[in-house]
Amino acid sequence: MRDPTPLPTLDALKDQARRLRSRLGANGETIGHSKALELIAAQYGFNEWNTLHAALGNRPGARSLAPGARVTGAYLGQPFTARVVGIQALTSAPGNFRVALDLDEAVDVVTFDSFSAFRKRVNGVIGEDGKSRERTSNGRPQLELSW
Repeated sequence: MRDPTPLPTLDALKDQARRLRSRLGANGETIGHSKALELIAAQYGFNEWNTLHAALGNRPGARSLAPGARVTGAYLGQPFTARVVGIQALTSAPGNFRVALDLDEAVDVVTFDSFSAFRKRVNGVIGEDGKSRERTSNGRPQLELSW
């Protein structure tokens, strides 16, 4: 059975294959790109590259997020752009993911005029639709991602 850990993007997997070929080549072992792709597929628990490639196309939303991915969204109603620094599938709540985001610009998470509180790092739990179940007082998800 395959590990439920989110898969990297297709580009990230192909990059891993290129780096593997390069590293093996530096050690005197030459392999073709297709062999490198097959080895990468095996690392993620797939029998071969075509099966992994098909799984990438069939997976829902949050599973396509990977560390380093760029996302946009809103946190407590404040729009942001960010880089994903971590993602973890929650085994206790299938279909949900804990994400850690490094925002490009800090957002003010306080709605009062008398003071501000800026946050540059955001952690939250999202579903496969990219939205948190937790809501603000106006009913909007606390964290909303799009990618």
